[in-house]
Amino acid sequence: MTTVDDNPFNYQEFLVDALSRARSDEMDVGNLIETAERLSSKGNHDDIVKLYYIWILFHENHPNIHAIKFNYGVALYQSGNVPDAIKTLQDVMREDKNFYPAYINGGTYLEAAGQTESAVAIWQQLTAELSSVTKATIDFKLMALKQIARVHRANNKHEEAEAAILQALSIKEEQPEIVEQLVGIRQAQCHWPLFGDFSASSRKNYLNMIAPLTAATYVDDPLFHLANAHRYNRDRMGWPKEYFGPAQWPKPSDKLTRLKIGYVSSDFRDHAVGFSMTEVLELHNRENVEIFGYYCGSVKSTDKTQIRIKNAVDHWIDISELDDEAVCQKIIADGIHILIDLNGYSKDARTTVFAKKPAPIIVNWFGYPGTMGSPYHHYILADDTIIPAELEQYYSEKVVKLACYQPNDRKRTVSTRIPSRAEFGLPDDVTVFCCLNGLQKLNRPTFELWMRILKNVPDSVLWILSGTAKTNERLLAFAKDRGISPERIIFATPLANPDHVARYQLADLFLDNMPYGAHTTAADSLWMGVPIVTMTGKSFAARVCSSLLRAAGLEETICGTIAEYEAKAISLGNDKAKLAELKTLLKNNRDSCVLFDTTKLVRDLENAYKMMWNDYLTDNLPVPDLENLELYQDIATDMDYDLIGLLNFDDIFENYQNSVVKNDRYLMKTTKFRFSGTGKS
Repeated sequence: MTTVDDNPFNYQEFLVDALSRARSDEMDVGNLIETAERLSSKGNHDDIVKLYYIWILFHENHPNIHAIKFNYGVALYQSGNVPDAIKTLQDVMREDKNFYPAYINGGTYLEAAGQTESAVAIWQQLTAELSSVTKATIDFKLMALKQIARVHRANNKHEEAEAAILQALSIKEEQPEIVEQLVGIRQAQCHWPLFGDFSASSRKNYLNMIAPLTAATYVDDPLFHLANAHRYNRDRMGWPKEYFGPAQWPKPSDKLTRLKIGYVSSDFRDHAVGFSMTEVLELHNRENVEIFGYYCGSVKSTDKTQIRIKNAVDHWIDISELDDEAVCQKIIADGIHILIDLNGYSKDARTTVFAKKPAPIIVNWFGYPGTMGSPYHHYILADDTIIPAELEQYYSEKVVKLACYQPNDRKRTVSTRIPSRAEFGLPDDVTVFCCLNGLQKLNRPTFELWMRILKNVPDSVLWILSGTAKTNERLLAFAKDRGISPERIIFATPLANPDHVARYQLADLFLDNMPYGAHTTAADSLWMGVPIVTMTGKSFAARVCSSLLRAAGLEETICGTIAEYEAKAISLGNDKAKLAELKTLLKNNRDSCVLFDTTKLVRDLENAYKMMWNDYLTDNLPVPDLENLELYQDIATDMDYDLIGLLNFDDIFENYQNSVVKNDRYLMKTTKFRFSGTGKS
């Protein structure tokens, strides 16, 4: 039987017939929806609008009229007629206050029209209507609360967003996405301790649902990071029942002259990853490699960084609108040998594409500072500082070492205008400590440490990125309670990147965060000649800054303990001559140090890719090590890290050891304890 979908030439005939039948009882609700779906397959939303309009006109007294009017409103919205879509759904809500989908979509359409306050008001009206939830209404109330939280968060109304999230969690606690929002909001507000006002059961539940990036900012526990990444990958990404393999991959060949390298990123634009990667892509030797840039970002951009990247790669492919299957088929058609994941578990990542194994070799690098804990990432790129031999056990991937892990773009635009301290509210005659990392990286132990440093360097101020007004007030009150005048905390407002990087030179010393330290922000600081004091932790994100300082030739400001960090910062803060000496050293080293030797990095990368390909040719690809991770996840989520210490892995590790011993006794067997504090089995 021939249908409208099979024969594109009978579409108009089908439409005329459908519009005619919509005027009569010949078209019931089921047939109406089926007809609309068939028209939708051709993507003509205006015709669907006509169909619903005519049917409603001739069936005003139908018992399901509100549902059809709702569909009509959706069709109007899809056709681009947002004002009439809003009006239609408002009519539905007025005529039947119990038709809850109209509230959800109506708010969404108001938000799309820029009327965010009205959108929130509609969702709040729905939550009020559903004061007592039932099995039939719970999903609608949760959807409304999630929308309220999302919009408030986007508009920096963090307290209001948190209230909506907590209400949603009181209805249903098992909501990983909303737990991630809650933790993210509390971190952005510097709401400490992060889990301190939750019950032990809720804390365990939330730790079982936080995203890997959040875990990295929360605690310096590489074993939890590995176990949590594995849990997140299994539960949130899923492991596909079907995936590609050798039959679809490029055929192994010893005569291969150029490797096809696919870089996948949502950040090939004005973004920290985009800034850092651009020169790498430009410098690849085309005799050795052919470069494919797969862009998966939700941001539609034509900025200068993206233009440079498009010009740098051999092939630019925007995959943001393609589903996983289509992306995989494209990668297979391109014959990619090595696929580089530059997102990891960051925003707009396409992890589920990697899960389908569209290329024989998959590499985790740069966009996400940690292990993927997945069964399909073969390698992770790092260096000897970030992952020394004794810490390799905390990574599911095989660790491949570069001289310095982090790429940098030496051609980045930095404003040539030299700013003054006065224009940023900074005194001229004091030591300016700075930390221009996002506030989500800041925790109570670190801020308390900074207050002690300020107390011991009387002529000094702390220059940090600004949060919301209420967050800034919270930090100022925290400082005042510790004897530091609020005038000594100065907030830096956002600037365009060229101006932001240029203002670094106003600072004397960068104080690094713990456990998630400065990465690209550290490179910015060092590029502008500003030294950094950091403490080397155990986990990936806690060691990157040490790697960059070592690569810049400034090892003397790398500390092994909090006490050493504090003493070093106080000593330098009171010694302007020494600070000037370090600044001169950085400026003199800038053009010759490993950190900014992008040419060497690219050469090392290409050698690493050759090594990986040889592993594939000789059937020696590494198998990700995922043994015992469920046990370690269970142990970790029972810990109260705020009590044990967010930055003291030795005490944390002792908890693991004790728990494994108890587990053995309970199960009356021996659990293989793969991990040790020293790295020895």
